[in-house]
Amino acid sequence: MDDTFPVVYLARHGETAWTITGQHTGLTDLPLTDRGERNARRLGLRLSALKIAKVFTSPLQRARRTCELAGFGGKAQVDPDLVEWNYGEYEGRLTSDILKERPGWQLFRDGCPGGESPQQVAARADRVVSRVRQVIGDVLLFSSGHFLRVLAVRWIGTEPINGRSLMLSTASLSGLSYENSPSQPAIRFWNDTHHLAYSLEDQRPQSEERGQLTPQEAAR
Repeated sequence: MDDTFPVVYLARHGETAWTITGQHTGLTDLPLTDRGERNARRLGLRLSALKIAKVFTSPLQRARRTCELAGFGGKAQVDPDLVEWNYGEYEGRLTSDILKERPGWQLFRDGCPGGESPQQVAARADRVVSRVRQVIGDVLLFSSGHFLRVLAVRWIGTEPINGRSLMLSTASLSGLSYENSPSQPAIRFWNDTHHLAYSLEDQRPQSEERGQLTPQEAAR
């Protein structure tokens, strides 16, 4: 991987009440939990050494607050295309409950009744990709898990269904760039949570603080 190419950093928002329970959180505008705010600050420490040319954030408060606590609130531009997947009738529901009614359902293949299809989310992601590729320098995006997974696969030119293979933790950092030339877009790194290390003052186990996926999150 050539370090001379720009990087698009993807920051998933911090923990919310529904990321703990595993409920689908699309346009419901939930705040961060206390731990979500703490981990957003730790994400900021991870980002502090980077030279970022442009910052964009979803308008939803969980992303905007993560952006602010990470130290980029004054620099960020709100981009409506960065909002999370509109889950329609599945908003607030658990994957396990949806599957009882609709066996075999897959978000990245089937979308949501009354909400967005994978193709509609991919169209938003394509617009974001087009904009950030025009920026000279590194870019930082604050958004939500399922949208960022679609964004990553659209960056490398594959179909949105492939987003199902990219798990993403809260307050994680990922990077998109190129290998060898701009004609070869690549995922540089994915789901980095090393900045969410065990902290003595918090007295919490490392598995909780590092943003590892809970069983509920993994099932989403």
